[in-house]
Order: sequence, then structure tokens, then C-alpha cells
Amino acid sequence: MITDAANCVSLFVLFQISWSKGMNLRVVNMLSPEEILCSTQQVIAGLEALRGENRSLLESLQGVMENHPAPQSGSVEQEKSSIICQSLERIELGLSEAQVMMALSAHLGSLEAEKQKLRAQVRRLCQENQWLRDELASAQQRLQEREQDMVTLEEQNRHLQFMLSIRKYDQEEPQLDDKNTSSNKESLDDLFPAEDEEQSQMSQPHHSSAAAAAQQGGYEIPARLRTLHNLVIQYASQGRYEVAVPLCKQALEDLEKSSGHIHPDVATMLNILALVYRDQNKYKEAANLLNDALTIREKTLGMDHPAVAATLNNLAVLYGKRGKYKEAEPLCKRALEIREKVLGTDHPDVAKQLNNLALLCQNQGKYQEVELYYERALHIYQSKLGPDDANVAKTKNNLASCYLKQGKYRQAESLYKEILTRAHEKEFGSVEGMKQRKFQCSSIPYSPQNLSLTSQSSLQKEEKPL
Repeated sequence: MITDAANCVSLFVLFQISWSKGMNLRVVNMLSPEEILCSTQQVIAGLEALRGENRSLLESLQGVMENHPAPQSGSVEQEKSSIICQSLERIELGLSEAQVMMALSAHLGSLEAEKQKLRAQVRRLCQENQWLRDELASAQQRLQEREQDMVTLEEQNRHLQFMLSIRKYDQEEPQLDDKNTSSNKESLDDLFPAEDEEQSQMSQPHHSSAAAAAQQGGYEIPARLRTLHNLVIQYASQGRYEVAVPLCKQALEDLEKSSGHIHPDVATMLNILALVYRDQNKYKEAANLLNDALTIREKTLGMDHPAVAATLNNLAVLYGKRGKYKEAEPLCKRALEIREKVLGTDHPDVAKQLNNLALLCQNQGKYQEVELYYERALHIYQSKLGPDDANVAKTKNNLASCYLKQGKYRQAESLYKEILTRAHEKEFGSVEGMKQRKFQCSSIPYSPQNLSLTSQSSLQKEEKPL
């Protein structure tokens, strides 16, 4: 029995050593919580079995001691009994520690579960946060769109107010007084409309618009554009370009939105804006607008339409003002061909085109062509408008200027005399008996050459600008 007890004690010690070593190795190997829990349960089962064996050994030793109370044997049995008691105490300590480890493992398991729960809540909160961010971005985008819509509506509202202010002139168009009309024509009407028939169409009342449309090949300029043209002339004559330019641009934008860019009304509006730019000496911008208007009119109205001729003449005028006479001449000739084809060879507008072409040729030194163009224009004006028309005097003055530049003083003197005689007869009556006395009283001695120079200085300013 004693030997068995000693063997049991030895086994228990070895078990404790092996258990401690196994625990250390497992800790070193970083076992998972499930593996640690399983190992602890195995150790508890082993310790409980060992405790049961030690208790049975202790009970057998106590029975031996009671049956054999020998002093020597009693001392050995008591020593073994104390050893077994110590082993039992260690086993109890090991069981207690194992229970603590079990409780700790359960606690760690609950903490891990709580941790997983918190992680799930964090993920859910992150998802909700991302959703809220997306909703905020979407709301901000919708807000920006609404703000843009509001700005667009405000712009449309201002535009509608502008259109209402323009339409009130449709019922009764303003009539410019003669003073303003005469002052504006010298600076504006040679660019847009640049032609008498187009200018008259822009300023005539509604009841004659059908006739103007027939003359323009079926295209009728709307009353709103005629009114806008008159307003632009007023503002430009007053030097209020800061009003005239936005007025034209706003009307042009409205026409492009309602009718598209390729439309005759857009071309008309481009001509009006080119007029304003030309009057500000912005020739490059005006040329771009006129080229665009020419392309639109050729596409929409045809290559031989009178409106195309008007735009060609406007462009030729602009090139002439920039000194590009060679580029301007073919444009002016094409405009002349269109007018002769549509209006006839003896129409006053053909004469006006001949005047412009003559001025272009005169600036290039082509005096023979200049004389032919002026003589033909003079014949048309005299036959169609009568000898007292202002265009007759202007054309004679231009022809006389051409004669002077060539040194043909007799021809120039003859024309200047005709101009002065006709003007004096219209103003004061016949000049018979007054001519010699008038020149004797003048500070300039009477001679044909002095008469020619005097006529030139007094009438040269009347030469129609290109």
C-alpha cells in the first residue's frame, strides 16, 4: 500500500510538471480560446480523477493506521498520509485555478461577443453615416440645381419684361424727326440696312410691309425688329452704346432660342449688331457678324436674294473703311449683279450700288471704270428720280471729284456749275444777271479754275461715304 501511495504521489507530481509544461508550451504557441478551454476541461477531469484516487489512498492509509497502531509503521503511514494530504491540497489548488481559467475563458468569450456586437454596431453606424453623407450630397446638388433654375427663371422674367417693353412699340412705331434721321443716315444706314429699300422697310409702318416683303423676295422683316432697329439708331446717335449693344445681344439670343441660328431674322439682327460695332470702330467684330449673316441669308433666302446683296454691300463698305479695297470690290460687284438681276438695270438701288463700286475703284486709281459707273448711276437717277433729286447732285459731285483727281478741270468745272446753278435756282430762282455780279463782289477773282475749286470745297463734304 505504501508503495502504491508513493507511486501515486510520483504520478501526481509528474502530472503537475507535465501539465505546467504543456500549459507553458500552449501559451507560447498562442492557442485559440476554444483550444485553451478544451485543454482546461481535460486537466480538470484529470485532476478530479487524481483527487478521487488520493482520497481513496488516504482512506486506506487511515484504515491501516487504525488496524495496526504500531509506532514504527504508524510513523511511516503518517508521513505518507501527510504527503497525500499535501497532494490533495495541490490538486484542490489546481482545480481552483482551472475553475478560474474556465470562468476567465467564459468572461473573455462574453467580451469577444460584446466586441463583435460593438463592431457590428460600428459597421452599421458607418453605413448610416455614409448614407447620410450621400443624402446630404444629393440634397446639396438638388439645391444647386434649384438655384440655377431660379437664376434661369429670373433671367427669363427679365427677358420677358424686355420683350413686353419692346412689343408696346409694335402698335405704334416711333417716328424719328428729320434732324435725327439725316444725322444718323450718314453714319449708319450705309452699313445696316445699307440700302434704301431695306432702310425704308425697317422704318415704314405695318400697312406697307406686304409691298416691302414682295420687294425683298418674300421675306418680311418683323415689326419687332423694325422697332428695335429704330431704337438702336437712337441710342447709337446719342453715343449710348452701353445700352445699344446689350439690347441687340439680348434680342439676338432670344431669336436664336426661338427660331434657331439659321434664320433670316437672326441674320437681320446680326446686321443691326454689326452696325453698332462698326459705329464703335470695332471692324473685326462687325466683319465676323456680317460674314455670319451673309452665310445665313444665302442658306435661307438663296444666293440671288436682295437681302444677300444688302449684306454683301455692307461687308464691302466695311472692307472699304478698313482700306481693303481689293477685297471689297468683288463683293460690291456681286451685290450689283444681284440687284440688276432682281430689280432691273435702271433701278435707283442699282445706281446706289454703282456709286459705292465707283468709290472703291476710285480709291484704287481705276478712273476709267469710275467714270463709267458714275455716268451710269447719274443717268439712272435723272431718269427715275428727276434732275432735282439730291442723289443727282451727289453723283455729279462725286464725278466732278473724279475729274479733278485726273486733272480734267473743264469737265469738273462744268459739273460744279451745274450743281451750283441747280441749287441756286431751287433756293432763290433764276441766276441770269446775278452770276457776274456775285463773283465780282466775291473776294475770290472770277475764273473758271477758281469756280471749280470753290465748288469742290463747298460740295466735297456732300460726297456720299462708302
